Amino acid sequence: MIRMMVADMLGELGHTVGAETGHIDEALVLAQSADFDLAILDVNLKGKRITPVAELIRARGRPIIFATGYGSEGVPEEFRDLPVLQKPFQLETLAALIDEILHPRAL
Repeated sequence: MIRMMVADMLGELGHTVGAETGHIDEALVLAQSADFDLAILDVNLKGKRITPVAELIRARGRPIIFATGYGSEGVPEEFRDLPVLQKPFQLETLAALIDEILHPRAL
């Protein structure tokens, strides 16, 4: 349900969803093979931690946003430097975070 809501939000923002799944095994395959600019990962997929998927995506050099109801403390420690969307979140929050990641402003 949350996955569909996020996909709808991304569509409203003019983005295309390259791939999505609610299963860790499928996510591992997609993390290695799908073409995408950034990944939005729920920290927990049906009781399984998303860490191996995040590791594959990080190795590909792609940005990651974590979505969690547990705040940054819910994100695996080795990924706490990455952006976190606190569930539930609003369209505007998602839009701002994506813009910040895909279009960083020079200091």
